[in-house]
Amino acid sequence: MPLNLWVSLVKDYSEGPDALCHVVAFCNATVYSTCMYTLATISLERYIAVFYPLQYSSLMTRRRTLLLIAFAWCFPPCLLSPIPFPDGIIEVHFSTASLVCNPSYSTNVGYSLSLTCFIFFPCSIVMTYANLRVWCAAKRQRLKLRKYSGARRSRHNVASRVLVPVMAAYYTCWTPCIAAMIYNALSGSHVPEWIEFVVVWLPTSNGFLNCIFYFWINRSFRRKFHLVLQRSALALCPKLAKTLGCCNTSKTQFVSGIMDNNNSVHERSSSVSSTCTLLSLT
Repeated sequence: MPLNLWVSLVKDYSEGPDALCHVVAFCNATVYSTCMYTLATISLERYIAVFYPLQYSSLMTRRRTLLLIAFAWCFPPCLLSPIPFPDGIIEVHFSTASLVCNPSYSTNVGYSLSLTCFIFFPCSIVMTYANLRVWCAAKRQRLKLRKYSGARRSRHNVASRVLVPVMAAYYTCWTPCIAAMIYNALSGSHVPEWIEFVVVWLPTSNGFLNCIFYFWINRSFRRKFHLVLQRSALALCPKLAKTLGCCNTSKTQFVSGIMDNNNSVHERSSSVSSTCTLLSLT
């Protein structure tokens, strides 16, 4: 975002792309690609935590988790390495509609289509398969609980309230961008300016929407977020925290005990999303 704002303010629209524009386009594409790989990694970790809970510690070791994180952050820059070079295999143009520097995908059709094959489609397949399996398992579990609980109050469908909005937001934010990219690569022409503005900036809202879904829908996320805020307030400004009445000493010790006791949970689970999904299935 800062790079895009800087370029949009200092860039002369009459000039062609320069070295800075190539760097900004590379950074934008890297961030977008890393977001997709990160979402796919979280979905894979959630799938393993739900369907292989007893083997989770041996399957998702600390070393493998770090390797997955490193892959999500290092593989996209390797794929996008030709973009930052002005004399590379693909050109870059400054879009007056979206006010950002974008690669001209029509200048290298093969490379542009290969990006979709290595980034968007694999991540979408992993996310769709993993989340669909988790959602089906949660649905079967809810039917079993409803069958054996009789007249008891039915449990909230947490899996549907979280997984469905997350997947809907993912495809809503990313599909138009990839469709415009493929159209540009194959036809050699650009989409209308207002569509270009939407498809360029829509993916940036995906992470923000996920925060809203996880925070407002899932009580466990809100509770953990409040605990983190309390510990941060006590660590940074204990006098102000006591003045505001955030928590007293006994509560602080209780929160500290909870966090310390959860260390073993964090060793077995690399994302809070898996724990919340498991709680919804049990």
